[in-house]
Amino acid sequence: MVRSPVGKVTPQDAAAPPLPSAAILPGAVLGVMGGGQLGAMFAMAAKRMGYRVEAISDSEDCPAAHHADRVHVGAFDDARKLEQIAGSLDAITFEFENVPVEAARAMQQAVPVRPAPDVLFTTQDRAREKAFLTDHGFACAPHRVVRSRDELHAAVAALGLPAVLKTAAFGYDGKGQRKLEAAADVDPAWASLGPGDCVLEGWIDFDCEISVVAARGLDGATAVYEPSRNAHRHHILDVSSAPAGLPPAVTDSARAIAARILEKLGVVGVACVEFFVTRDGRVLVNEIAPRPHNSGHLTIEACETSQFEQQVRAVCGLPLGSTRQHAAAAMANLLGDCWANGEPDWPAALAVPGVSLLLYGKSDPRPGRKMGHLTALAPTVEEAIANVTRARDLACRRA
Repeated sequence: MVRSPVGKVTPQDAAAPPLPSAAILPGAVLGVMGGGQLGAMFAMAAKRMGYRVEAISDSEDCPAAHHADRVHVGAFDDARKLEQIAGSLDAITFEFENVPVEAARAMQQAVPVRPAPDVLFTTQDRAREKAFLTDHGFACAPHRVVRSRDELHAAVAALGLPAVLKTAAFGYDGKGQRKLEAAADVDPAWASLGPGDCVLEGWIDFDCEISVVAARGLDGATAVYEPSRNAHRHHILDVSSAPAGLPPAVTDSARAIAARILEKLGVVGVACVEFFVTRDGRVLVNEIAPRPHNSGHLTIEACETSQFEQQVRAVCGLPLGSTRQHAAAAMANLLGDCWANGEPDWPAALAVPGVSLLLYGKSDPRPGRKMGHLTALAPTVEEAIANVTRARDLACRRA
C-alpha cells in the first residue's frame, strides 16, 4: 500500500483557508474514533470506496467490528496509546463527539484529525457551543450558563418558566436535561443534574424540529443536504423525513446557516445542525453534532451521496459528492423495545413497498437502545412516512 503524503492540520489551520494538500487515496487506512453504528456505517462506505478502516473503541463487541479491518480496544483517555495507534493511520475522524480533546490533540501530532480537536472542544460542551453561536450571530434559544443553585434561580428569574435545564456535557437522547415548569421544579432539577456546569434554556414554542447535515471539504467547499423533519418519542428520534414540507424560505435559511456554521467552526468532515422552527418561520439553532447524524441515515437510500460517503470524501480531501435527493424518504428508528415479543417480523416489514432494513449488529436489545432503522422511499413524503411506520409496526408486532 502506498500512503499519500498529507500535511498535518493544526487547530489554527482548521480555522483558516486550507492549504493545498494531496488527497488521501483509496488503499489508505482511515481511523474512526468510536465503534458504534455511525462508525460501522462509515466503515461500510469507506471500504466500498477501497479504503481500509480501523476503529478505536472501548468495546471489542461493537457494531464497527463487523465492518472494520481492525478494532483497537482501549480507553479513550489513554493519549499515549492513541498517539501510537494514530501513527499507523492516514487520517482519523469521529463517530461521536465525547472524545477527550487532549487525546484528539495527541493523535493530531501523528496524523490529520478531521474535524480538528478544536471543533470537538467547542461542540462537546453546551456552554462553549452557545458562546460560539452567540459570538458569531447565530440565533438560538435564550440561555444562561449556571454553575450553582443560586445562579440557577437567578437564571430562572431572568428567562422565566417553562425552561429546560441541561448539563453542559455528555447529554444525548434526552439524558442530562430536565424541563422546569414551575418554581417547585428548580431545586429538584439542580439536585438531579448538578453540581457542575449546566445551561438553562428558555422554552421555545416551536412548530417543528429539523436538522441539516452538511459537509465541508479540505478546500473549504461545502455540500448541504435538504433539511429533515424530526419527530421524537421519549426524547429519542423516532422518525425523520425529507423533504421537510416547509416553505422554501425556511429550508433555504436553515441550509445557509448550517453552511456558515461549518465554515466558522473550520469543520473538515460532516456535521449536523439541529434547529427549532418557530411558528412565525424563524430557525433557531439547537445543537451542533460534528459527525454524521441519526436523522441523516435516509441519505443512504435517498441521495446520490450518503452522509457516510460524504464523510469519507471530506476527510480524505476528495471532491464532495452531490446531495441531490432522488425520492421522498422517511427513516424510523428501531429500538430494543421492538424485540419485546421476540425476534421482529422482518418479512412482514420488508413486504411494505419501498422499505429497506439496516441492523447495527448489537447483541443486547435493551429498551431505548438503537438497534437499527428502516427507510422508506416513495413518491411523496407523506407516503414514505406512512410506509415506514407501517413497516415498523408490522416488524414489532404492534396492533
